[in-house]
Amino acid sequence: MATLYLTEQRSVVKKDGETLIVKIPANKEKGTEKRTVRVPLIKIDQVIVQGDSTLTTPALLALLQQRADICFCSYYGQFRGRLAAGFSKNSLLRIEQHRWHDNPERSLALARLFVQGKLANQRTLLLRTNRKRKDPSVAKAADDIKGVLKQVPTVQRAEDETIDPRVPQAGTAWGTLLGLEGAAAAFYFTAFQELLKQDLDFCGRKKRPPTDPVNALLSYGYTLLMNKIASAIQLVGLDPYIGFLHSSQYGKPALALDLMEEFRPVIVDSVVLTLVNNRILQANNFRQEFGVYWIKESARKTFLSKFEERLNTKIKHPTFAYQATYRKCLELQVRLLAKTLTGEIPAYRPFIVR
Repeated sequence: MATLYLTEQRSVVKKDGETLIVKIPANKEKGTEKRTVRVPLIKIDQVIVQGDSTLTTPALLALLQQRADICFCSYYGQFRGRLAAGFSKNSLLRIEQHRWHDNPERSLALARLFVQGKLANQRTLLLRTNRKRKDPSVAKAADDIKGVLKQVPTVQRAEDETIDPRVPQAGTAWGTLLGLEGAAAAFYFTAFQELLKQDLDFCGRKKRPPTDPVNALLSYGYTLLMNKIASAIQLVGLDPYIGFLHSSQYGKPALALDLMEEFRPVIVDSVVLTLVNNRILQANNFRQEFGVYWIKESARKTFLSKFEERLNTKIKHPTFAYQATYRKCLELQVRLLAKTLTGEIPAYRPFIVR
């Protein structure tokens, strides 16, 4: 299965039998003529609309019938919303999800595992990328993250702790866990900067808005990854808005944010390093407006190509020990969480690469 990215502005998607017809208008500024692209409907499991594109009702209905979801983003890739098929009928699974969410010990236990997976993969990415460079500051950052990792399993909720564990208040187990995650993030992104071979501004992670080209790439990639995880959650039947590590707030896909933590370094961060260090994207692929950096349209297409290439890369799954693409691994992790919630397996195992 594949994702259809609609990045050409004013495109129109129609249905013709078992095929989607994408009509792309001429663009005088780019000097391109109008063209038509045919895509087999059966191959599409997700459509991402960036900016001004139109899907006709028959095309939308056909996509929803085969349970493909449609994600809408702004022209620059900021998430706006999703259109998905009817909610899963597995209400018993969602009841268990709510029970775990409302149980402080269980909720904290899952949160610890999400953080462990994220930190372990951050450390692995640093070590892999630093094999040839042998930068001592990067090696030290990897050791520092290893030290933080050892502390994560020790975070426990006190018996008399009555504060909601999903509220990051100092002195609570939740505050301690988020503090450890923040410390590791500081080590990681300081070293990440050292791994960039190109002279692109990057002074640590800046989320909203991205204040340099590297942060623009990271934010764009994380939005794409979050959409992929949300689709997998929808497929399995969990509620994407009820999370464990991230607080559940109105309109916040907390569970999608939880599950994507383990995959940020190995998918998005890896793609960003490839694009920057191989000079596939350079400073002229970005534009700045009032201190905010945006990825130009042609560069976004390049990013999407590398992102899809990474998703289709096969890896030995750490739990099931068979070859699977990263795309499939996203779904497998959601299914592992579902089986943990229903008691089919004793504990969730985070996705940790070696």
